[in-house]
Amino acid sequence: MKEINESEIEVFVDKIRKISDYDFSGYSDKSLKRRLAKILFDNSLDFLTFLHKIEHDKTFLEKIVKDITVNTTELFRDPPVWNYIRYEILPMFRNKDQVNIWHAGCSTGQEVYSMLIILNELNLLDKSDLYATDLNSDVLEHARSGIYDYHFNLNYLDNFDKVIRQGRSGENIDVDYSKYFIIDEKRDLIKMHSFLTQKPVFKKTDLVREINPFPVKFDLIVCRNVIIYFNYELQNKVFKLFFDNLHAGGCLILGIHETMFGPFSSYFEKKSQGYFKK
Repeated sequence: MKEINESEIEVFVDKIRKISDYDFSGYSDKSLKRRLAKILFDNSLDFLTFLHKIEHDKTFLEKIVKDITVNTTELFRDPPVWNYIRYEILPMFRNKDQVNIWHAGCSTGQEVYSMLIILNELNLLDKSDLYATDLNSDVLEHARSGIYDYHFNLNYLDNFDKVIRQGRSGENIDVDYSKYFIIDEKRDLIKMHSFLTQKPVFKKTDLVREINPFPVKFDLIVCRNVIIYFNYELQNKVFKLFFDNLHAGGCLILGIHETMFGPFSSYFEKKSQGYFKK
């Protein structure tokens, strides 16, 4: 597999900005190099042919954008984080009349449904509005459907057990899977119930543009395993976006391998996996 050099990265980023509304200038060079090398290899293209193709084939351009953006997620991914959300963060909102939550970089939506399930368990679902965004229109359609492969995702049930069916002190809680989704082993699918799929507002949005696409401020923003692919400057632009659109005392949740550095770290108080707006 041919390696991509720095000058090729610059040419690619510049080309994308000229021919589309996408901007990869703030993405990690290491991440872009790895993904572009794989794209060239998978499509049997040299770099110059690749540039010509993205300029003259809109469908191919959209495919490349989707290949570059990462879409790995699962139901209740990292159960300790979700237990922290369940027991430490969401109870803070019990006395609010309205709770607004934004999943930024929601991918195929499993974490959106994780949040909805917990909200329902805490009797907060009716007064909560969930908003979810991603750059990739294909994964948003998948998220809207709320349908996932069963056998490929058996760990979903283990995660569900650790967050929903196991109490804080280790006691068992009687919550049947059928309360929230249908498991059809013959058709190899897990399908979320309609009272969950009808709740979120999904919208295609590029965080690089630093715009809140919704006419609300948020109590909780979840953006996990996204900023790790951004460089330092872009990370702080996104942190500013989140800071400006959180209520005072609102919380930002990042991925377990992500940390807030730079000027905006002083604007938040870190508690476990949460960054709380001062």
